[in-house]
Amino acid sequence: MSHLRSSPPSSPSSELQEPPSVYCTPSPQSKATTPSPIARFFLSKQQSYSLKPSPLTTKHVLSRQQSSNTTFQHVSTPEFPYESVTAKTSARLMLKKHRRTSPAIWCSAIICLVFWVLFILLGITVLIIFLVVKPKIPILDTSHATLNVIYFDTPGNFNGDLTFVANFSNPNKKLDVRFEHAVMQLYFENDLIATQAIQPFSQRRKETGVVVIHFISSLVSLPPSHAKDLQTQVLSNKVFYSVKGMFKVRASLGALHFSYWLHGQCELQMSSPPSGSLMARTCKTKR
Repeated sequence: MSHLRSSPPSSPSSELQEPPSVYCTPSPQSKATTPSPIARFFLSKQQSYSLKPSPLTTKHVLSRQQSSNTTFQHVSTPEFPYESVTAKTSARLMLKKHRRTSPAIWCSAIICLVFWVLFILLGITVLIIFLVVKPKIPILDTSHATLNVIYFDTPGNFNGDLTFVANFSNPNKKLDVRFEHAVMQLYFENDLIATQAIQPFSQRRKETGVVVIHFISSLVSLPPSHAKDLQTQVLSNKVFYSVKGMFKVRASLGALHFSYWLHGQCELQMSSPPSGSLMARTCKTKR
């Protein structure tokens, strides 16, 4: 007799197995659950009715999207990819940090301002002086000169003696002048043969003064051609000398004063010594 082993009865749950669902069950780690089909249907209907835009709202949203897109075009990618950057944050990032001006720059600006103000005031003062006072330069002239000695020790060594009377005049009506430094030089054909310094002196407005200058030449070496020309002029009773002067003049108008250099030159024609006198002269003065 054979023993038939009966299989264990199956449970009702195994016979009525549910078909697999289209939607997977979310894992416990996920943050949100997947809604059912019926819930998805009602949610979509509700969103469609609630988010149906009006024409004005559409324009406002488009304009905001365009402005936000324009703003985000200038914003660089954040350092952390999951960091959300809003338009307000991007605008703050675009602003640069204001730097305070250093005290050195302020001091430099103040010094430059004071310098330019003083420079402008000085220019206005000088302009007023020139327009109101009309300053003129002193004049160098001569009315008398005497050629006392001319002789040669050797063909190249020259000795001479000349007395020159210099007339200085101040043509200004409102300015006093002072000759602080004055040097007179005697030339023969551009060869320096004597030098004489003058003591400082002053002249008031419209005043004329006379200074006697004694030029002495001792063993002055001349080029042979110039020495021969001088001997020829002495024999012809016409000796041509040149007197040049360089002066530092200070003009004063009360407390105001200014200085400048003055150059004078006189071309002399003298008769032969020992009683050589002034025959003709041409004088000019310039700054």
